[in-house]
Amino acid sequence: MLKRKASTVFFCFILLLTAFTPAVSAEAGGAAIKIAVDELNVRSGPGLSYPILGKASRNEEYQLLGQENEWQQISYKGDQGWVADWLTAATDDHSSSVSISMSGQATISEDGLRVRSAPGTDNSVIGTVHRGETYSIKQSNGDWTQLETPFGLGWVFNDYLQMDSSEEPPAAEKTGTITGSSVNVRSDSTTGGDILGKLDQGSTVKILSEKNGWVEISFSGQSAWVSSDYVEDQTASSSASTGESELTSGNTALIKADSLTVRDTPSLNGDRIGTVTKGESFTMLEESNDWVKIEYDTGAFGWVAGWFLEKQHTSSTQTAGKPLSGSTVSITHDGTNIRASSSTNSAVVERANAGQVFEAIRLENDWVEVKLTDGSTGFVAGWIVSMNGQAAQIEKRGSGSVKNKTIVIDPGHGGRDNGTTGTRGTLEKKLNLQTAELLAAKLKSAGANVILTRNSDTYIPLEARVRSSSVNGADAFISIHYDSINDRSVRGMTTYYYYGFQEQLASDVHAATAARTRIKDRGHRQGDYYVLRENTQKAILIELGYLSNPAEEMAVSSPQYQEAAAAGMYEGLVRYFK
Repeated sequence: MLKRKASTVFFCFILLLTAFTPAVSAEAGGAAIKIAVDELNVRSGPGLSYPILGKASRNEEYQLLGQENEWQQISYKGDQGWVADWLTAATDDHSSSVSISMSGQATISEDGLRVRSAPGTDNSVIGTVHRGETYSIKQSNGDWTQLETPFGLGWVFNDYLQMDSSEEPPAAEKTGTITGSSVNVRSDSTTGGDILGKLDQGSTVKILSEKNGWVEISFSGQSAWVSSDYVEDQTASSSASTGESELTSGNTALIKADSLTVRDTPSLNGDRIGTVTKGESFTMLEESNDWVKIEYDTGAFGWVAGWFLEKQHTSSTQTAGKPLSGSTVSITHDGTNIRASSSTNSAVVERANAGQVFEAIRLENDWVEVKLTDGSTGFVAGWIVSMNGQAAQIEKRGSGSVKNKTIVIDPGHGGRDNGTTGTRGTLEKKLNLQTAELLAAKLKSAGANVILTRNSDTYIPLEARVRSSSVNGADAFISIHYDSINDRSVRGMTTYYYYGFQEQLASDVHAATAARTRIKDRGHRQGDYYVLRENTQKAILIELGYLSNPAEEMAVSSPQYQEAAAAGMYEGLVRYFK
């Protein structure tokens, strides 16, 4: 009887113990995780309220024991601990080591990213690549991707790549003609490669890729390399001779990549001189192979990879063949091309410098036919010159909807008012100003009249912020903030308005920004904020993420997120004014 009573008490104790033990999912079957941040707290339970057992460092690997919601149970120093799963990454130690062939392009999202000889941090570093650079994808292995880089084929961690296989260069077969006599065909892209054979002048080859002055070709059923000095790309020549191109110049091009580098020459080897972002539109000025020249900022020109562009056919802004009596054209940039016909594919007949003035004869589409000094005529792109006289100025497409609009941008807090402070010490006031300045630059480039309520770490009273909106007759007022709450699991962006006439602005800006940032969408809603309630103009307040959430704080503080948020707000304003 006593033994049965003891057994009953023990059984009840077991039931009571399990009732207060966190429910853990089934063991992960020997899986492992890798720490993805510099320092991560290991806790005694699945939540931020549990005591800290110790700290784990970046790239350390631990056995995964189980999972509860967003927390992972690991084996830690002979004990069991818990870490936040949004700050870890899976390892491929227990997954298949088979590499999968891939194609497409990848854009680097981190400066100084190490390229390794094989997938894994234990392998040697062969070079570094930088934010905004794009490279061809060759294959993947777990969380690693092999790219074709200036240092040869190398592996980078997927977290620092923006990949889109749908944005690869056109897949049309490229052919070339050998221009030298008895050209060596080698096993790799160096003069030290084994000679596999020779090709005679006039031979036609199938071009597979190009790298560092070498062309990869198909030779006797295998991949081989020849010097690019002895290969003429017939695909490019054919396209040029017909006057046709995948991206017809003079049209506008929509940027499809999240962040696309602008280079000084039409090549991946060109120097980086700027960046454009997804959703922006630019007029195509010139083409060279798969590269397109654009005016990426006012008076600043550069080249972008054509396979990251989407051609937009737009109707002419002027009547074709319209005569322009009594009008002149002023050249605004040195080296402006004057061509034989109204296309960037036509021959250049003269180059003009800033300040030169020509008589305008007529408009043909968006091109102006001008009279040259020798009495002949030529055509100049109307959107890159200044029209004088009775002729209307031909606008650069893609920016007209915000041009001449007055937009007041209000970076929240400042000076003695820090706003909220993130779990890692991020000051909201500083982040607000960074985002505001990025948005201001985009709007100014598009011709908007932009006013910042503060452009430094200065305290500005709420009354003065609202006054700036009314005094300047703002077409739109945007107050930029980042959020905070006691519950550290809350994340996402929210946009507020107060009056009904402000709602459409809130809806358009919020939708575009949420789509760009891919952050959790908490919607747009009514909010009783002073800068909205006391504002007679169309005004909104946008909270771009929670600094109280450790993972979100890290994400929204990154340059990539800042750029995406600014681009989203810009696109939302364009959409609203359209």
